[in-house]
Amino acid sequence: MDDFEAQLKELISLGFSFAHPRDAMGEVAAVVGVRVHHGVVDVVQIYGEHDADATRIPGDELDIFFPYKVFWRSSGPSAAVVAELLALPDPEPGDIPKVNGCWVPARPGRSKWLSASA
Repeated sequence: MDDFEAQLKELISLGFSFAHPRDAMGEVAAVVGVRVHHGVVDVVQIYGEHDADATRIPGDELDIFFPYKVFWRSSGPSAAVVAELLALPDPEPGDIPKVNGCWVPARPGRSKWLSASA
């Protein structure tokens, strides 16, 4: 097993949920992983072996793909970005706002984050 495969398995074991958005031709455009935990949302978007980005945002952000506030961000080669994401410590209780929202199915193969008002 290569290192990147092991990293992906670790993301799964941590509770990341994955979606595979497709382009107009039906080809997978990215692999998108999302994990909601400790009042934050971690998002990783993998476009190819050498192209990925990841963010950690507050759980109360309205749009996790275009957030207003970002605690951490990285982009670059996929294995390096995922390694950085895996190395992030969990936030301390009380440091970060409560997560308000959930993932819901939008159409086959797609999900959408719905933010809930407090």
